[in-house]
Amino acid sequence: MKNEDFTTTILIEATGQEVFDAVNNVRGWWSENIDGDTDKLNSEFNYHYQDVHRAKMRITEFVPNKKVVWHVLDNYFKFTEDEREWIDTNVIFEISEKDGKAQLQFTHEGLVPDYECYNVCHDAWTHYIQDSLKNLILTGKGSPTPKSTEETASPEKHDSTPQMTTKSICHRLLIEAPVEKVYEAITTQKGLAAWWTPETTAKPETGSISRFSFGPDYYKEMKIEELKPYSSVKWLCIKAYEEWVGTTLTFELEPHRKGSTLYFHHDGWAAYTPEFAGCSYDWALFFRSLKFYCETGKGFPYPDFNK
Repeated sequence: MKNEDFTTTILIEATGQEVFDAVNNVRGWWSENIDGDTDKLNSEFNYHYQDVHRAKMRITEFVPNKKVVWHVLDNYFKFTEDEREWIDTNVIFEISEKDGKAQLQFTHEGLVPDYECYNVCHDAWTHYIQDSLKNLILTGKGSPTPKSTEETASPEKHDSTPQMTTKSICHRLLIEAPVEKVYEAITTQKGLAAWWTPETTAKPETGSISRFSFGPDYYKEMKIEELKPYSSVKWLCIKAYEEWVGTTLTFELEPHRKGSTLYFHHDGWAAYTPEFAGCSYDWALFFRSLKFYCETGKGFPYPDFNK
């Protein structure tokens, strides 16, 4: 019988000890929102991501440099019909060494395609193991979900209701990729260049200025006003066509059982003008590009976005 449990493997130039230590530094690669010990046999720890996902784990196997197993004692998903998927499954890390390299085989035993959460969990685990944990081992720095503050734990939606004197462009779409991947696509230079314009200069830092060129004679500059990892991003337009300057662009993300929901609003337009109408259409095409990039790895950035 075919084993359908989710599994992924990394092979890297490291020792078994280095991999083992990184695996047990769960706050360094998965999430900073963890309470309890993550490096002791029989200890229990709690994980949470906003009001979307909570889980309680017990470490049932702990073999130095060889194997770690977490048993899922409790679980809650906001976005699935069965909120308790994952309960009584096992998260397994198996480590081996050969020819100066270490192999980590990650298996979520019980996470199978029949689960409603399978697609989003498949992509999220792939991100955390193949990118975050791997980078933690190799560079000492992973990309875990940041520590929630009171504000980000129960975020209030932006008031996107346009003022009486201004107009807004709004788009909403389902992207079949986890919020971690979409957030990376709308905040990093590599991601933005892959779906909006290749001539992008950007870094995910609040207060920084991102520059987007569209041909030799036109560019836009955006000030990064807000970054809430895996939740929301807000820009202020400081250079562009006159009608753009002073407008704000907000990307809000929410996990969905098939991936992520992106709600975008471009606020502060003075009037319904031809530029407003054309911009709304172009954003729709660029979000098609973003969706394809996140789902397939290939977008349709400028100048190919309307082909």
